[in-house]
Amino acid sequence: MKNKMIFGFHAVTSRLRHEAASVEEIFVDASRVDRRMQDMVAAAKAAGVRVMPVDSARLDKIVGTRRHQGVIAFASELALARNLDELLDAIDGPPLLLVLDGITDPHNLGACLRVADGVGAHAVIVPKDRAVGLNATAAKVASGAAETVPYITVTNLARTMRELKERDIWLIGMSDDGDKGLYEGDFSGPTALVMGSEGEGMRRLTRDTCDMLVSIPMFGSVESLNVSVAAGVCLYEARRQRLVKEAKEAA
Repeated sequence: MKNKMIFGFHAVTSRLRHEAASVEEIFVDASRVDRRMQDMVAAAKAAGVRVMPVDSARLDKIVGTRRHQGVIAFASELALARNLDELLDAIDGPPLLLVLDGITDPHNLGACLRVADGVGAHAVIVPKDRAVGLNATAAKVASGAAETVPYITVTNLARTMRELKERDIWLIGMSDDGDKGLYEGDFSGPTALVMGSEGEGMRRLTRDTCDMLVSIPMFGSVESLNVSVAAGVCLYEARRQRLVKEAKEAA
């Protein structure tokens, strides 16, 4: 299994906390001696991970940017779920999935993964084409969520969506011209929220495959939200509805 690069304190610390055995080595900025760096280095050494102090210029060269916070790790890929069937078979309760079509900005992808983790979504599903991929920048922005949320890449998104339908998962697409408002939709059952890029939205076939289109109500002067913000709004509404339903069933 090939190694991947992880950088930034949140991403590296999360990997050490959850899967320290997968970390091969860590490069740190030798000039940083603050408490945060000391704690991270101590955690790495306690886990038996080799830590190599280097100058910041070398870190910049490795990553290709200065936004690494002085820490870079090389670790093996984690196999959270190998395919969609394996994922769905292991879910206890109604699935909550986030489907992203055409997300090309790694910062948006990382933020979507972070909110998916926060809300307890079961997976993020993306197409192989017209997508940025889970690179080091996306992993850094995800702040550890790239290590905990199954990220499933599929060759044909429309076909995958039809397979979700066959499993009785309701496909709800988010669109400015949705048939219903967000708070009119029912997200309490098996649900896949489908979102497109901020500029172009969902591709036509993706949109046509959805069971329903829902819009987020906007009360100010802007017309739409960033895709990661929109994902957060929708996923937490889905989680709220599920908690209400569970409370009623338990009463």
